Amino acid sequence: MSIGKPKAGFWVVVGLVVLGLGGYALYRAGILAPSGTQEGAGGDPIDPNAIKKIQGGGDQPAGAGGAEAPDANAPTTVKEYTFVSAAKLPPVAGTSSYKPMENNTLRFALNVWAGWAPIVWANQGFKPGKEWEAPGGKKFKVELVLIDDPVAMRDAYATGNVHVGWATVDMLPLLMEELRKDTRVMPRVFQQIDWSNGGDGIVGRGVDNIGQLRGKTIVLAQNSPSHYFVLNALINAGVQPAEVNFKFTQTAFEAAAAFNTQKDIAACVSWAPDIYKLSEVKGNKLLVSTQTANKLIADVWFARADFAKDNPEVIEGLVRGIFDAMEELKDETKKQKVAEFMAAGYSIPPTEAFSMLADAHPTNYAENREFFLNQNNPSNFERTWETAYYLYKRIGQVTTKTEFDQVVDFSVLQKLGKDTKYSAQKDEYTVTFAPKSVGSIQAESGEILTKTVVVHFFPNSWDLEMEIEKREGDKVVRVPYDPNVKFVLEEIGRLAGQYNAARIVIEGHTDASMRGSVPAEAVKELSQNRANAVKESLLKKFKSLQPNQFSTVGQGWDKPMDGNDPMNHAKNRRVEVKIYPLEAQ
Repeated sequence: MSIGKPKAGFWVVVGLVVLGLGGYALYRAGILAPSGTQEGAGGDPIDPNAIKKIQGGGDQPAGAGGAEAPDANAPTTVKEYTFVSAAKLPPVAGTSSYKPMENNTLRFALNVWAGWAPIVWANQGFKPGKEWEAPGGKKFKVELVLIDDPVAMRDAYATGNVHVGWATVDMLPLLMEELRKDTRVMPRVFQQIDWSNGGDGIVGRGVDNIGQLRGKTIVLAQNSPSHYFVLNALINAGVQPAEVNFKFTQTAFEAAAAFNTQKDIAACVSWAPDIYKLSEVKGNKLLVSTQTANKLIADVWFARADFAKDNPEVIEGLVRGIFDAMEELKDETKKQKVAEFMAAGYSIPPTEAFSMLADAHPTNYAENREFFLNQNNPSNFERTWETAYYLYKRIGQVTTKTEFDQVVDFSVLQKLGKDTKYSAQKDEYTVTFAPKSVGSIQAESGEILTKTVVVHFFPNSWDLEMEIEKREGDKVVRVPYDPNVKFVLEEIGRLAGQYNAARIVIEGHTDASMRGSVPAEAVKELSQNRANAVKESLLKKFKSLQPNQFSTVGQGWDKPMDGNDPMNHAKNRRVEVKIYPLEAQ
């Protein structure tokens, strides 16, 4: 959540060697290297349990064939959830307990944030003056209630003083700790308002990347989008939350002020314009912003379950009105006018209200459908929800997990899909990538963070889907050589989806056990093929990712994972994924 105008970018390094997902990393580490190995050509150990490879998945010498065999079951561009949303939503028990709509007026809570411009415009300000019309002809009004404090907002929502609440998706798991106790106040999420588009960021002092924050102090607003942002970045960089010292403030603005005055603080997580003002100070650096991580923080609104049950036509009217306002606000004159409405409601200067509009990208119907309904979208609601639960579970902020489909109500989006006014809309939040050489990409920016996960390749092979036959007692069964490849690709895809406005370089690596016995050029070719295989698998699994966003390079054995342990072959047979800004800062 933020105020100000976006700029800047960053890059992320991802090494496919140790999974950053808690207990899974320990499990995975236990199977990296077989207890006994036999070196084959090219230096990759052969699994002693492998009886033989399945036909078509044999050893592939450098330069042979493509990365993967065709897959008739490859995902299509859009694979929608097949269940009926209402079937998963918890039934509302008891009598509705919200405050009745006085004068047919719905009370809608929001905070100081650019993303609410569409509903401010649709309502022509904060007061309940304009009369809305729901499908079927029902008339209602909307009062926009400014409640910046998320805890105060949650309490007003829970007591029924407001009918609709605001949140980023990553905040919802924190709110669920209380709200799930009463089915009447269970959130019903109907619509995504926006993506944060540069307004959120992490500024460092005396550090060049997220990994260098290990052992240092970070200041931020607790249990906020800032908290989610930094936890996500730290885990991706291989830094555990316990390895940094968090200082918490009430707001992101206070975090920026504390960073500015206390020189022992190494980084702050805050919003625009503060992140940009701080990054201009000598010795400071904007490490990451949502201009590059542009599909990380999503704003949504949600209604009380009892209110939604009693007033389905009002809910649909809200969704339609907000989508319509998004289209109207493409007009520059109307943007100027909505800035005046926001300035009055937020008590800020009109010029500042206008400049903050760039901090958020309003998500139209097509983008909402992609976010809520497309299972193959690497940055959809479900994946964002799961990531938030994982991160907050790591620091003990959440207990029992609520499944995403007990919160999202897809019914209105599905209904609007039958209306060509909405179904004809296109995804407008895409980045066009021109082809660019790896060398020029790497020369433009410095490292931000390093993430490590595992791809376990068969000796001299780059086939990610290779199967082998393995003896289990008296039986021989077919099993994937690396059963966790799909999990690894899911994690890389989710990261690429979050950093949707970034260039991604995939580097292939081999071990050096055959150094001096085989040509270095052949080894580099093998590593290039491994990088290509990962790229092709990602593009096949996640059709929304653009091919030109990815570049590949083979490093051979030149860059061992650990310079102090260069002969650890299990570590060195890997692929690294590095993320750079689309344009240098």
